[in-house]
Amino acid sequence: MNTRSILFLLTCFTLRLSAQDVPAETFEVAGRNAYVCASATPAEGKPWLWYAPTLRSLAFGERKMYFEAFMKAGISIAGFDLGEVRGSPASTAKFTLFYDEMVKRGYSSKPILLGQSRGGMMTLAWAFRNPDKVKAWVGIYPVCNLASWPLKNSKPQTLADFALPEPDLVARLKEFNPIDNLAALAANKVPMFAVHGDNDVVVPYDLNTKLLKERYEAAGGSFSVKIIPGEGHKVGPSFFECRELVDFVLGLK
Repeated sequence: MNTRSILFLLTCFTLRLSAQDVPAETFEVAGRNAYVCASATPAEGKPWLWYAPTLRSLAFGERKMYFEAFMKAGISIAGFDLGEVRGSPASTAKFTLFYDEMVKRGYSSKPILLGQSRGGMMTLAWAFRNPDKVKAWVGIYPVCNLASWPLKNSKPQTLADFALPEPDLVARLKEFNPIDNLAALAANKVPMFAVHGDNDVVVPYDLNTKLLKERYEAAGGSFSVKIIPGEGHKVGPSFFECRELVDFVLGLK
């Protein structure tokens, strides 16, 4: 058994302990690890929350409030490990394979997407290319803008995901950037919510959540935001025990 497999099994064990002893089922999609923690009492239509990046690298123990609230409400939690991708058409297509498998397993054809940090870009990129398949989108200090964190702080991973040299990616930025492709999501009435600190220097609020909110509302979409004054890109209750985030998800119809 390789190190990656051991880490994934340890994460699933952590999930089991932190989710009222609900086991995480693991499976493979196109050779990559996927997981689903199924609610013991699924709500009508078997809703599910698609969390990115995967819990393999982000222990859910710190997000216990969210996990338990969603599971208790009948919302299962799932994710797919593609590693360090940045929202290219190719990685989005691989995420679609995971989505197709979840629907095949009987889960809702409209998941709730929750992207934390770089998971914001993963989920938004999938959402704008599949606007009729999204129930809602949620962000925790999410990366929303390719011109911000991805091209400034993770350029090698971003260029590798898009398989383009930097000049070509920059020239085609409007084609790939979620903030430039919001009309279909707004037309499908996909509600959005994000919690973000106004002192985030890693994923700046003004260049990400604020810009996404402004453009989405201009397109006719609904966007709510919880701003955490003075806080940045951190693990803590401000971001992982946000009552407004829970209420937004549980209030979806």
